[in-house]
Amino acid sequence: MIFQTQTAIVTGAGQGIGFAIARRLAREGASVLLNDLDETLARQAADAIQGEGGRCLAWPGDASDVSFIRQMIRRAVEEFGRLDIVVANAGITIFGDFFDYQPEAFEKVMNLNLRGSFFLTQTAARQMREQGQGGSILLMSSVVGHQAHPGLAAYAMTKAALEMLAKNLVLDLSPHGISINAVAPGATQTERTLDDPSYIPIWSKITPMGRPATVDDITNAALFLVAPQSRHITGQSLVVDGGWTSVSPPPV
Repeated sequence: MIFQTQTAIVTGAGQGIGFAIARRLAREGASVLLNDLDETLARQAADAIQGEGGRCLAWPGDASDVSFIRQMIRRAVEEFGRLDIVVANAGITIFGDFFDYQPEAFEKVMNLNLRGSFFLTQTAARQMREQGQGGSILLMSSVVGHQAHPGLAAYAMTKAALEMLAKNLVLDLSPHGISINAVAPGATQTERTLDDPSYIPIWSKITPMGRPATVDDITNAALFLVAPQSRHITGQSLVVDGGWTSVSPPPV
């Protein structure tokens, strides 16, 4: 198993891409601390992974809160002995017209997508540095960090910023053997997007590969980047979008 003896934290993992990543990490031998703001989702997700024979601890809470982040890192180390992988998947999307976008919405997006990811990375990297054996950190970006999308100015700004964070932290983390990268998913079939019956038809039409991504498509990229064999890859952003950013037709 690729991740045997390793410990991973995945935030925002009660469902969708985060859950798929946590599940695959556990299947490949990792001990996983699974975070989600929704306590019910977090516990159901952890139970599902445990039911498949994986080691998984639910740790519900707000991944934008710095004190909670520090507690989460400590708990992972107390429970599993070390920390090797962090996937900063927790994020929020709030659509809105630029001219009417409200400060409250802006702050929610910034706090979780940027503040949470930054301080999760900082706290995890401190732990990995102390352990002295390196590690892997993965930030969750988006194709809208590369191409404009209607109603997503604030959200897109955070995703572009995360990719720059991954690039910049090469300076700080490489001396300690810690890699940091980003995955930028395109349109992806999740519980949330499948609530919209037009989602798959629209994105299948405008995606060159003929369909939106599945959570497995994103998970395959994520596991590649956090695997020990990929440790020499760092500061990079991998777009997984079926070619959409190459042509970028807007969804209408």
